[in-house]
Amino acid sequence: MPPLEGLRAWMLLFIEHVSGKRLIIPAMDTVAGGSTRLLEGARSLIHTAFVASVKRAIASGDLCADTNPEDFVRALVGIFHTTALPGWEQSARRLVDILIAGSRSTPKHANAASVAQKNTRSRHTKSSGRRV
Repeated sequence: MPPLEGLRAWMLLFIEHVSGKRLIIPAMDTVAGGSTRLLEGARSLIHTAFVASVKRAIASGDLCADTNPEDFVRALVGIFHTTALPGWEQSARRLVDILIAGSRSTPKHANAASVAQKNTRSRHTKSSGRRV
């Protein structure tokens, strides 16, 4: 998949994964050390894969160069603190799209069009003395 599509797909799959685990966590908590101990081994692997996916989207130019992969990690972790609320999965999916949209780099042609539009308005204002 292209980097940004892969990042989005990964995040959505992770939401599904957590949604499924939500049912098993109470059973995992009966094990010595609880679910935290059992999940700890996977934490580093998940974090590394996630950060690499964000960096790949940055390198492709899909996300702004100043995007901090840790911000994505924090946002995703924050989402999972709402799993007890009804409808959290749908909300989490929307938040993934909001996070990606807010981190997108501005296409060069969009910037050029914006500058050209401002220049056209400025010239029109100067020649007519009024703004339209």
